[in-house]
Amino acid sequence: MGGTVVEGVNVGWDRIREGFSLDPALAYLNHGARGAVPIAVQRAQQRLRDEGETNPIRYFRDLPERITHTRRHLATFLGADPQGAGLVGNTTIGAAIVLQSVGLRAGDEVLMTDHRYGAIAFTAERECRRTGATVRTVGVPLDAGDDEVTATVAQALRPGRTRLLVVDQISSPTARLFPVEKIAAAAREREVPLLVDAAHVPGMLPVSVDTIGADFWIGNLHKWAYAPRGTALLSVAPRWRERIDPLAISWEQDSGYPARVEWQGTLDYTPWLAAPTGLFLLRTLGAERVRTHNADLAAYGQRVVGAALGLSPEELPDPGAPQVAMRILPLPAGVATTFEAATELANRIEEELAAVVGVMSWNGRGWLRLCGQIYNHRDEYDRLAERLPAFLRQLR
Repeated sequence: MGGTVVEGVNVGWDRIREGFSLDPALAYLNHGARGAVPIAVQRAQQRLRDEGETNPIRYFRDLPERITHTRRHLATFLGADPQGAGLVGNTTIGAAIVLQSVGLRAGDEVLMTDHRYGAIAFTAERECRRTGATVRTVGVPLDAGDDEVTATVAQALRPGRTRLLVVDQISSPTARLFPVEKIAAAAREREVPLLVDAAHVPGMLPVSVDTIGADFWIGNLHKWAYAPRGTALLSVAPRWRERIDPLAISWEQDSGYPARVEWQGTLDYTPWLAAPTGLFLLRTLGAERVRTHNADLAAYGQRVVGAALGLSPEELPDPGAPQVAMRILPLPAGVATTFEAATELANRIEEELAAVVGVMSWNGRGWLRLCGQIYNHRDEYDRLAERLPAFLRQLR
């Protein structure tokens, strides 16, 4: 197939890996962790940095208008109201902003599922320590269907006490798509505000944020939407916007949301301004084609590696929707059962098998997480499948 040139870089499917700076000696199968910024987007960001140094006073003077323009572009892509969408560094920062703005008090609780992301849980625990509230966790079975998930979460809500419900749209440790629209409806019935952690959604899935009906929704664009790292969008329902405060005060404090959250003085705003280049790349390649390619690769990787480890198809967790571009599979019993052991195992797989993978410790068991991205090929998963079983046997 022929190539398309974006920002001087060939991004055609036949030479797609050349559009990234990834080490050719590694199979990079963990895009969901930190993303990978295309060279075209890197160059766009560097030009913005260079522009800023030609006249910093003028550059920062003009930034608020440029940020507003960028916010509108990104919010429209995600189906979010630009007036209620603010740019932030990542989902954890967005969650911290929400948690400090909802008015937690002693006796209140924040309800989360056991599929939550660790840093979001730490953020909630810190705010609860500060306010006297508590964090409560509800367990959701990995194989539960959408109706069971919704019922489990809804039954755990305690109206009048549950001050905030936090649910992942796609969970990081378990790569599970949650029925956030149904959960949002159940939370509204009980008058419990909902925060959706959608770190992995932008770019991976088509989304219309406003139709979900959540009070708060946060998604990273630096994972699956090819933006530079440090780009996320926090969407806030109208009734909450005047209550949203930034983590640090700036000269835009009196401007209201979202400007008071976005403007943080002399930060580097180039990741946000370069983010539309990432969306342009996604559209140039064909968003639906990219999503299908990535999801199919992740499913293939789960199958071949799972088979190599002796797992039956029934033992491979279903992500809840075929378009999810991350898949997990259980590791042998006793392997990577703690965060520290999981981190060490991932490092060893990288060093000894030349494959970058996710290793998660969830509910007392180790899990391997594989992602699919446009720069990946089936033979990378095949090589991992060939070498991983013997590698794991030597750990026992």
